[in-house]
Amino acid sequence: MKLKPFSIQLKPWQWAVAALLLIAVVIALSYVLPEAVDFHNYFRPAATGVLHGNSPYQNEGFFNAPWAILPALPFALLPEPIGRAGWFVATLLTYLFIAYRLGARPVSMVFFLLSPTVIQDLLNGNLDWLAMLGYVLPQSIGLFFLAIKPQVGAVVGVFWLIEAWRDGGWRKAVRVFWPFTGALALSFAIFGLWPLRFQANLGMWWNASLWPMSIPVGLALLTAAMRKKDQRLAMAAAPCLSPYLLLHSWSAALLAFVHRQPETIAAVVGLWILVAIRAAGG
Repeated sequence: MKLKPFSIQLKPWQWAVAALLLIAVVIALSYVLPEAVDFHNYFRPAATGVLHGNSPYQNEGFFNAPWAILPALPFALLPEPIGRAGWFVATLLTYLFIAYRLGARPVSMVFFLLSPTVIQDLLNGNLDWLAMLGYVLPQSIGLFFLAIKPQVGAVVGVFWLIEAWRDGGWRKAVRVFWPFTGALALSFAIFGLWPLRFQANLGMWWNASLWPMSIPVGLALLTAAMRKKDQRLAMAAAPCLSPYLLLHSWSAALLAFVHRQPETIAAVVGLWILVAIRAAGG
């Protein structure tokens, strides 16, 4: 999968102006944004606990990889309304960056950002944007991001492992995966088998997974991804093969074809029709 190159070349004064504008936007948003349920209940308290020397897993709502708390630390140092606004802006800018790198044109990018999946992530203050950032990063680094949300990252990680083995045998597979594997083993030694914490979510009413009915579709997409060596298909397969995920995790499937404008528009319109039907049905 070819990624669109990205670079920003600004003069020092332009960077300063951009930073001031960003700060102004964050402060303004802090007065108008509603409370983000996931940021307020889970990630900010877990980050605050870490800043006081506690384990992030002392917060019962934190189920993610331990390094997932690191990006939340600077936001936890701020007053909550400003930290929440900063989290919102970081989420939005990251989604813009991911969609751009995946080849989205302006219209499809706008539709993607206005999709119910992205809007829910923006309003709830969750971490899916960090996991999906792994899609467009070098694999040795991206694996750490994919692990933040296995619901959207695990299948892509399997795809990368197969591709590494194909390209360079076990040596390349080890070279790509050893930093992540070592960190994962260390996290188990320190925090125990934290992935097992996900089991508590399987019966929640907000679970938006189509599993197990989606398993055939997910396996077909993963098989096609391996045959065609196409990461986008693995991204689309990820939500189909997860027994638990929220609506915003389906952004992974949208990103799989965000470079195709008609398909993106059709999918986003379909999602809003789904939301309208669910709202009308109570």
